[in-house]
Amino acid sequence: MTGHSMVAAAVAAGMSERTGRRWNGRGLPSATKEPRTYRTRPDPFADVWSTEIEPRLVADGDGRLQALTLFEWLCERQPNRFRPGQVRTLQRRMREWRARHGPAPEVFFEQTPVPGREAAMDFTDGTGLSVTIAGEPFAHLWFEWVLSFSAWTYVELAPSETFEALVSGLQGALWTLGAAPTVVRHDNLTAATHELRRSGGRQLNRRFRAVLDHYGLESSRIQPGQAHENGVVEQRHYRTKTTIEQALLLRGHRDFPDEASYTSFVRELLERKQNGPAAARLAEERRHLRSLPPAPVPSYTSFTCQVRRWSTIHVGSRTYSVPSSLIGHTVEARQHPAIVEVFYRGALIERMPRIRGERDHRIDYRHIIAALVRKPGAFARYRFREELFPTLIFRRAYDALVVTHGERADIEYLRVLHLAATTGEARVATALEHQLADGRRFDYAAVQSAVMPPTPTIPVLHLSVPDLTSYDTLLVGGAR
Repeated sequence: MTGHSMVAAAVAAGMSERTGRRWNGRGLPSATKEPRTYRTRPDPFADVWSTEIEPRLVADGDGRLQALTLFEWLCERQPNRFRPGQVRTLQRRMREWRARHGPAPEVFFEQTPVPGREAAMDFTDGTGLSVTIAGEPFAHLWFEWVLSFSAWTYVELAPSETFEALVSGLQGALWTLGAAPTVVRHDNLTAATHELRRSGGRQLNRRFRAVLDHYGLESSRIQPGQAHENGVVEQRHYRTKTTIEQALLLRGHRDFPDEASYTSFVRELLERKQNGPAAARLAEERRHLRSLPPAPVPSYTSFTCQVRRWSTIHVGSRTYSVPSSLIGHTVEARQHPAIVEVFYRGALIERMPRIRGERDHRIDYRHIIAALVRKPGAFARYRFREELFPTLIFRRAYDALVVTHGERADIEYLRVLHLAATTGEARVATALEHQLADGRRFDYAAVQSAVMPPTPTIPVLHLSVPDLTSYDTLLVGGAR
């Protein structure tokens, strides 16, 4: 039979010359493709499979040995025998061997959600969305709560994973929903949720237990390191961040004027994309949810603090400055997810950003600058000296004063900083920027003159009181 006849015979039999696929009567490939059970080229690992490869697969009881590692080992033992492209063949052969002889992978059992029974909650990192606030990179978390049955979702921006952020998010979800499930599912080893010192994280801490009791919620915890056991919220994290990412791409930029605008954007988006389609199942689930108590619990942690002689207080393990007038007095500090409030005898005295990350102190120069102006010698070795340069402009100004004024630079700078505290930091910063740009020697007086130019003198006019009797005389004369 000629080559042409062989091709014709193969076509007549319904087989493709190149691929082996079946063709239908209209000259189109068939929808089904039969699996190939034969090899088209020799197996490069046939000679070493039973002696070198298979014994190591048997010894690898948990299936962690990678094909690339095994291939590199074979190449070292038998140089020039194998080619780089053959690693794919080894990967396929190892996968096939493990399917028949290897360890069985863990089985996951799909659960049937019960209306009104369970909600899952967790934090997820949103920094990867590359959002900026007023042009600055924005590191943040999202607290996310999802009902297992209806998939109704609530999100709340969180600066960090703290007890206060957890309680704020939990209560925000409950009061937005207007009802409560029976069980809340969450992760296991978080300082915000569990008592770590005595039980190693196996028990709920007292504060979180009290919050759950207030709403009649039961706690359901996953095992350590088993994130899939909280799969409802883990899958929701993925879908939520995917939805946000796609919306940002369509938006064309990722900058927002403030955190409130960003939160509104995300909540409106999720309401349309997630909660809208879930409305029917939520209506069904509402019949099984429980009512809420009369009022929420405070979502802050309260500390009673003695203001020390350094004009500072300790809130948890962090140090904050307060107005020096409070030295020696007792104040209440309320630690919220993003801010700390200081109260004295029930009156709000100060509101400041909560310390985040590895920092352990926050000193506001406005609280202590008046005392430093009176004691300028304390500035040079002040423990928190770097906190007294509110922006880079102030640091550059101080460095310039050191060059031109030597030892007197501290006094001049502290007076400038006092001017910022009393007239406005932005105005003083602008004046300093102009002084530095000019490159001329300057001091406190020059900055003060730029910030508070002298008021022009208005002359005082002394006018005599007119004698009205002459007008009366004219009127009388006119009457004649």
